[in-house]
Amino acid sequence: MTRDDQIQLRRWRLILGAAADESLTAMSQDGGILLSNEEAAMDAALAAIYDETYESLQGGGGARSAGLGKSSPRLAQWLGDVRSLFPADIVSVIQTDAIERKGLKQLLLEPEILSQVKPDIHMAATLMSLKGQIPEKAKEAARRLVRSVVDDIMKRMEQELRRAVTGALNRRQHSPLPSASGLDWKTTIRRNLRNYDRERQMLVPEKVYFFDRSRRSKEWTVILDIDQSGSMAGSVIYASLVGSIFASMPALDTRVVVFDTEVVDLTETCAQDPVDMLFGIQLGGGTDINKSISYCEQFIREPNKTLFILVSDLFEGGNQAEMIRRLGEMKQAGVKAICLLALSDEGNPSYDENVAKRLAKFDIPCFGCSPNRLPELVEGALKGMDLQVLADRLTM
Repeated sequence: MTRDDQIQLRRWRLILGAAADESLTAMSQDGGILLSNEEAAMDAALAAIYDETYESLQGGGGARSAGLGKSSPRLAQWLGDVRSLFPADIVSVIQTDAIERKGLKQLLLEPEILSQVKPDIHMAATLMSLKGQIPEKAKEAARRLVRSVVDDIMKRMEQELRRAVTGALNRRQHSPLPSASGLDWKTTIRRNLRNYDRERQMLVPEKVYFFDRSRRSKEWTVILDIDQSGSMAGSVIYASLVGSIFASMPALDTRVVVFDTEVVDLTETCAQDPVDMLFGIQLGGGTDINKSISYCEQFIREPNKTLFILVSDLFEGGNQAEMIRRLGEMKQAGVKAICLLALSDEGNPSYDENVAKRLAKFDIPCFGCSPNRLPELVEGALKGMDLQVLADRLTM
C-alpha cells in the first residue's frame, strides 16, 4: 500500500470514527491504521460529539457513554483543544453541533466556558436566545463574545456598504475633486476618445471626470423589516447590524424594525451601541409579517425614494392574504421592495415557496443573499436597476 493510500485511510478513519477501525484495518496491508498524535487528538475531540460510544468528558472511571458531560473544566479543555486543532470555519461547525447534539446551552452560561468558545454568529445567536437566563457572573463574558462577533461583522461590511450607498447616489453630478472611488469611467472615456494614441494604443485623457459625493441629508428612506423567529437567528444579527450601519449614514433615513407576533422598533437603539440592540432582540415566538408591514407603511413618505427590505422566510402566522396585498400595493406605489429569505453565509434557506411565487408576480424578488453580496444589492437598488435581474445574479 502506498503512502497516499495510507493517508486516505487515516482520513476516512477520522471521518468514520472508531466504529470503522476493523474494516479499515482489513484494508491496510501493514495491519493497522496508525494515527499521529495530532490526528489522535482530533479523533478524540470529534468522538466527544459524534461517536455515541465515546467516554463522557466528565472524566468518569471508564464508563462508556455519549456526550460531553456536565463538567465545566473538562468542557472548557475540550473547547480549547478544538480551537487549536481545527480551522476556524470547522470550529464553528463543531461548536454548533456540540450545543445542538449534546444539550450544552446551560453550560454556555459559565464564564470559564464562554472564554474558550470561538466567537461566531451561531454562538452569538445562542446567547441572544438565552439572554434572560444568563447569570450575573457570566453577563460580561457573554457581552464580550457578542461584541467580538459584532466588531468582526462591522469590519467586514461597513466599508463596502458605505461605498455602495455613496456610489449609487447623485452619480449624475460631476465634481472637480478627484476621488478614485468616484471616477466616472464612461464619461471620461467618451469625452476623451479624440485623444486616443494609436501608436501606443492607449487613451490619454485631457480631463478626468469624477462623481460628486456631496448629497442632501435623508435622500433615501431605507426600511429593514426583520423576522426575529428562531429559525432566522443568523439573518437577524446580520440584518440588524446592516441597519446600524445605514443609520450612521446622513444620506439615509433608516428604520430598523423586528417582529414576531409583536413589532419592536429598534431605530433609536441601532444608532447607538449595536450590542445593546442585539440583546434587545427576542429570538423565537410566532410570526405576524402583515402586522409588521402595516407598521412600516407609516414611514413611506416618498415611495420612489424608499427601499423596503423584508428579511423573512415568509412563513406567515397572521393574515397571509393581507400581507401579500400590502406588499403588492407598496410595489405598485413605486417602493423598491425586496424579500431576503436569508441573510447568511449558509446555503439555500427553507421558506414558503407559495408566498414567494405570489410575490414574484408583483416583481418583488425573494431570494437568499450572503452578507458579502449585500452591498452590490443595495447599490443596484438605489441606482434603479431591475431588482429581479439583481436577484438572479446574487442568489445564494
